[in-house]
Amino acid sequence: MQPKQVAQASAKVLQSYLTYQAICTILDELSETNLPQSLWLRNYTANHNIQNGEAFLEELMTENKEMVLRILTVREYLAEQVLEFLPEMVQTGINQANIEHRKHLLERLTRSPLESPRLPETADSEFNLNDSPEP
Repeated sequence: MQPKQVAQASAKVLQSYLTYQAICTILDELSETNLPQSLWLRNYTANHNIQNGEAFLEELMTENKEMVLRILTVREYLAEQVLEFLPEMVQTGINQANIEHRKHLLERLTRSPLESPRLPETADSEFNLNDSPEP
């Protein structure tokens, strides 16, 4: 996959995630201000695939145009608030996670056999880790 294709796929995933976050925000607001509408939206999201945000919005448009407009507004607001910080946060997060994964991998690779976790002993075991080979 080329970098531009990776960027496009990542942008699509992020766009869908921001749609999801907008719905979560709206559900929180509605649970305090309009419980019947909150229950309706919660039920609708439970019965429709929200993984593809754009397809979800297209389906919702046939049911509740006002809710779509609200989701679009909140999603746009979230994007304005979040996207400025995202590149640096993603890069820093990946770097820190990679360091931790490499550290754990190095620990596993350099662990001596005596330090490795012991297997549970069973009656039908053919060998015992505690038995050392005779010199």
